[in-house]
Amino acid sequence: MDFSLQTVFVTGAAGNLGRAVAQAFAQRGARLVLLDRDPAALQRAYGADDATRLTLAADLLDPQQVQAAVDQALQRFGRLDVLCNIAGGFRMGEAVHETSQATWDFLLDLNARTVVHMARAVVPHMLAAGAGKVVNVAAASATQGRAQMGAYCASKSAVMRLTEAMAMELREHGINVNCVMPTIIDTPENRAAMPSADPSRWVAPQDLAEVIVFLASPAARALHGAALPVNGLS
Repeated sequence: MDFSLQTVFVTGAAGNLGRAVAQAFAQRGARLVLLDRDPAALQRAYGADDATRLTLAADLLDPQQVQAAVDQALQRFGRLDVLCNIAGGFRMGEAVHETSQATWDFLLDLNARTVVHMARAVVPHMLAAGAGKVVNVAAASATQGRAQMGAYCASKSAVMRLTEAMAMELREHGINVNCVMPTIIDTPENRAAMPSADPSRWVAPQDLAEVIVFLASPAARALHGAALPVNGLS
């Protein structure tokens, strides 16, 4: 899977999965646009920009900042071939009837609204080009409601429904839209939160990144609206 001369836009690029996705595409020759809300985290993760990498700090909940970032990416590289919506968040512990407005807004904003904002800014350019790939990150828990996780399950289920809707809207225009549904990802944060668990059974970020690369490749050209489970041994 060669991504030479292709431009890949990765949101949440300073996070654990974002870094793994960026590395996987870089190894295949892609030009990278790496967006995160935290400029210091981007600097720590990637250092200075170079001829094939552009780091951008922006708040994905601000449509104007999102559009400005996309415009800057196009000015630098001239095209956007792949959009990987990696940014997201997790929170649990409240029953549905106890869910605070803050929790509801946090999860729906970070997991679903960011997808809409990125689509609004990027998809018109893919339509003009007649080609593109969009890969979203849902979750295995999006397939059914779970106790004390109602808001999270709803937000990730929204990502799945957005993926399906976009796929139906864009598949006749040469654009593939799909998503992955990981279980627990092996991150330092999850290890700290679950010290008695066996992280070897979880999904390594690098393994999930390989699935995302596949969905962005020509090998997945027949997939539209797919939600691929990525379970590891969990």
